[in-house]
Amino acid sequence: MSAIRARSVARLAAVQALYQMEVSGVGAEAVVREFTEHRFDRAMEQEGEPLAQADEAYFADIVRGVVADQAAIDRAIVKRLATGWRLERLDATLRAILRGGAWELMRRPDAPKEVVIDEYLEIAKSFFDATETGFVNGALDGIARDERP
Repeated sequence: MSAIRARSVARLAAVQALYQMEVSGVGAEAVVREFTEHRFDRAMEQEGEPLAQADEAYFADIVRGVVADQAAIDRAIVKRLATGWRLERLDATLRAILRGGAWELMRRPDAPKEVVIDEYLEIAKSFFDATETGFVNGALDGIARDERP
């Protein structure tokens, strides 16, 4: 099978990094450095399929961007939650997926919204069932409509 594109790998790694930052409290620069120095030099796989080399600059942009813009990103996500739900109630992996996707939709107009939504939806499918993946799809689609009219 063909290798997954470099930006796809960057997105997956960014979700992993954002999750790691949230659960461990490690800062963005330390995580970016860890991935650059220790993870990207090894062959990465997803579901047994070799991944392409990551676009390391794009990975770093996502991680740093989410941290820099987290308040605005979280507000955009909260608008998509059911009444009475708080962002903290979502699974940490789900928050990482939504934050990465929302940041790209809000701050990277060069990334086609359909591609961004589809790729984060594919990442969600690796971790969650149809309920959560449907929520990711709906939330990111709503954010895209808000941010890219």
